[in-house]
Amino acid sequence: MAANVYASATEDGGGEESGQWANSAAATIDCPDVGSELTDVPEGARGDVDNELAALDRQTAEAYQRLQNSAQAQRQDGGFAENAIMNPLKEKRAATIERIAIAIDRVGDRPEGLDSLASCTLRETGNDNGGDQGDGDQNGDGAGQDEGDQQGQDGQQGQQGNGGQAGNGPVAADFADITSVQPGGQGGAEGQNASRGSFTTACGVNANGVFNSDNVIVAPGVSNGAHHFHDYVGNQANNAFASDEDLAAAETSCANQDDKSSYFWPVLRLQNGTVEQDANSPGGGIEGNAGEIVTPKQVTMTFVGSPQGEVAEMPRLLRIITGDAKAFVNGPANANASWSCTGFEDRQLKDKYPLCPDGSDVVRTFKFQSCWDGRNIDSANHRTHVAFAAADGSCPGGFRAIPQLVQRIVYDVDAPSLQDGGRTTPLFAVDSFPEQVHKPITDHGDFINVFDEGLMREMVDCINEGRECDAADLGGDQGDGDGGDQGNGGGDQGQDQEQPGGDQGDGGDQNQGGGQDQDQDQEQPGEQEGQNQDQGQDQDKGQDQDKGQDKGQGQNQGEGGDAGEPTDKADTPKTLASPKATQRERDKDAGQSGGDGKDDEAADQTPAGNIPSAAGAGQAGSQGSEGSTGSQSAAGDLADTGAEMWPAALGGVLALCGVVLLRRVRRGAIR
Repeated sequence: MAANVYASATEDGGGEESGQWANSAAATIDCPDVGSELTDVPEGARGDVDNELAALDRQTAEAYQRLQNSAQAQRQDGGFAENAIMNPLKEKRAATIERIAIAIDRVGDRPEGLDSLASCTLRETGNDNGGDQGDGDQNGDGAGQDEGDQQGQDGQQGQQGNGGQAGNGPVAADFADITSVQPGGQGGAEGQNASRGSFTTACGVNANGVFNSDNVIVAPGVSNGAHHFHDYVGNQANNAFASDEDLAAAETSCANQDDKSSYFWPVLRLQNGTVEQDANSPGGGIEGNAGEIVTPKQVTMTFVGSPQGEVAEMPRLLRIITGDAKAFVNGPANANASWSCTGFEDRQLKDKYPLCPDGSDVVRTFKFQSCWDGRNIDSANHRTHVAFAAADGSCPGGFRAIPQLVQRIVYDVDAPSLQDGGRTTPLFAVDSFPEQVHKPITDHGDFINVFDEGLMREMVDCINEGRECDAADLGGDQGDGDGGDQGNGGGDQGQDQEQPGGDQGDGGDQNQGGGQDQDQDQEQPGEQEGQNQDQGQDQDKGQDQDKGQDKGQGQNQGEGGDAGEPTDKADTPKTLASPKATQRERDKDAGQSGGDGKDDEAADQTPAGNIPSAAGAGQAGSQGSEGSTGSQSAAGDLADTGAEMWPAALGGVLALCGVVLLRRVRRGAIR
């Protein structure tokens, strides 16, 4: 088979190797997924089992690379692939699977039948020459996967375009015209007790490029456990080594700082030959994930209810993976990819990338599992603790309905020029495990619930009561997000500081108060308590208070107002110099603001460059009566007030003495 694969892939002058990959991408390595079979792993063995499962993925990726890079040897020896690649792979897998069995046996019952999962096979990908271009599964049910994948319209086009995935896909047969797809039917009918509300949280688009090729859910503690790059929004601490505590303490790109959940998915790349930051890195170009990473145009996270009744709160740190990163070789059983175009979202593709008309954007949608077993935040195969609802919206026995995450990602990318293999307009594809050859059916999404429990209760109440809610309108600190949310420091002209590992302005932005409070209030519609709003007065209602007490964040955004000291002393940053002297000078000139939201212009001219600012604390940019203690008095604390009263008292005594002396002089003159 290997000899036939090579001959097919090198017809018509296509035998030159491309980059790190030979043009023998018409074959891949199909290995049984051991992880999906391990539905019951004792807790004490899970760490070892996860490490060994990651080793299996690494072995498959390395074998696939050798397959792609041995075109000459395969041509000279028809048995090369089996003898030099597949048999050694089987031996390595057998040893690794045995270690998995031993780890489980050490703390529980040894699993049976794992030995049969060691052997892998060579499989055609459909990336070869010849054959008709198939339409695949245009009805969106996954049934046409095998048809479309076996039809090969000139795989060399995809490999020799503008750089492409360096020889391992995508190809023309991986795309379908969205206008040729039949509209899908509507969902099942809702019951009388359906929870019809929705809850939306905005977490930006990963504009600053938070990427890695880890997967803390599937391969915790293993670098490059995913073998492909992920976009991350929300939690900014997600990597292979992040603990639950790390996630809970992290910064977030979400507008509502009480949503520290982690949302991540494989990046989308244009196959235009761009040399990205990961071109020579594991997970990137080394493993065939090449080309320009595309930043989404829009990302929307919406949680919806159940057609059959009320939903329950998600448990904190619940993990959910939707879709199957190995669906091309595993089959479509767990696939949940959904591709479409704006204006055509009643038409969905499961195993094809969409060709969108001019003016229409590519849409990628994930609908996550919405039933939970009521006990576990994860499971050994990362699937059995959650489930999809049935067609009528009901959950399996023993499961309860939870809010369903619907994730919608929009990209401004043009339909590729298939006729010339993307030379004119480049192809696009998601990152994947190398042996999955960038098939769209392998698309998947990941979610870790790190919502504040109070905000989760508000979400559930909103959904069950049939309301449409936006997290940005609810209590808690309000961050910027990085997807166009407003409030970048309010009127203080704050110099946003990019947090380590975070998106610029992702909730961790801290207004430094440039000392020029122009009071340009930009109050957001529907802003609630928990944000420091100027509300037309440079007093923050006389108090620089975050009525939500910042929920331990210690980072007041100050939308249109000033960044006051956090009420939680444990989170109060160290102040290098006190701003009170400057505030006193302003207070003498301006006193309390008159309620029109405008400070005395003299106060605006006070320079702040010589006053070190403390992130989150009251800054030199504060004006008028606004102090950091929450007092409505025009001065600072009691010590400051006393310091100002003593000179006044002394002046009064001297004046009185002068009056007495003058009267005595006058009396002497009369005499």
